[in-house]
Amino acid sequence: MTTESSRSAIPSTVRIAGILVVLEGVVAMGFAVYSIFRAASGEHDQSVTNGYGFALWLALLFGGVLAAGIALLRGARWGRAVAVVAQILLLPVVWSLLTDSHQPVLGALMAVIVVPALVLLFAPATTGWLAQDYAPDSPPDADTDTSSGSGSERT
Repeated sequence: MTTESSRSAIPSTVRIAGILVVLEGVVAMGFAVYSIFRAASGEHDQSVTNGYGFALWLALLFGGVLAAGIALLRGARWGRAVAVVAQILLLPVVWSLLTDSHQPVLGALMAVIVVPALVLLFAPATTGWLAQDYAPDSPPDADTDTSSGSGSERT
């Protein structure tokens, strides 16, 4: 019984990564709402970018990121895949903000969220938690002994 309770425990690395990913999603959704209000006000030129289309794009993209963050907080393993892809896609954005866009403050703020989230998503505790589905009979912290041959053969 103790093995099952420790197996279902969500590591702190997953929870912290989930919080960071949720933060990304909430900020992007907030910017989507801001874009809608800005476009609805009529005070800004819509010939270059459409505020409604941009808000829809943000909502679709970062709605999935927000869902992934919530999934990580709840212990759903599928959230990690979406979160990892989002962090990898945001790394060039961070780099661009730090260098070519001449917006180092925004780039640094994004880097403080994106880089730790990516590191936590690949942390040993996180990958061990994910691997538990593939070795359900082994204890969570035990090393597998493949010298006997029973662990490497599948029927």
